Amino acid sequence: MQPTNTSNRILKPARPWFIMLSLAAALTLNLMPLGRLPAMPDWVALVLAFWCVREPVRVGMASGFALGLLTDVGIGSLFGQHALAYVLLAYFAASLSRRILWFPFLQQALHVFPLLLGTQTIMLAVRLVAGGEFPGWAWFLESVTAALLWFPLSLMLLLPQFKPVEKDENRPI
Repeated sequence: MQPTNTSNRILKPARPWFIMLSLAAALTLNLMPLGRLPAMPDWVALVLAFWCVREPVRVGMASGFALGLLTDVGIGSLFGQHALAYVLLAYFAASLSRRILWFPFLQQALHVFPLLLGTQTIMLAVRLVAGGEFPGWAWFLESVTAALLWFPLSLMLLLPQFKPVEKDENRPI
């Protein structure tokens, strides 16, 4: 049986510099002072989930831990809060990667949504245990927004991997 999201195009392997660049861009977006917008997605969690699903050998729990610590230091949150959440996100995204890739992008978003919601729940639990206050139910809109962005983000991050369509008249395949 063949996956339903296959196309006629063959993907080239993802280049390590592009993976690192996209994760650095996501970290930069997370650290931008945009105020307290409730529906702003956690860009690092979204891009980390994408690469853990697409490239689980190259991007994993160590990447999640490092990005989590950088996020904690950058935004001044409880040290280790994001690191714990991102490590668990990376673990579950990598372990479900083969299943998730069998589905088209829109159904992949439905599989990734609970992972992102779980990441947010872990961060909230750590925050509440440390004595923080509950940010309100609108805070969970981040996961909904991130799941809605899964399709365009996936296309954007896969774009450099598409091989150009070259027709050779001598080879029909």
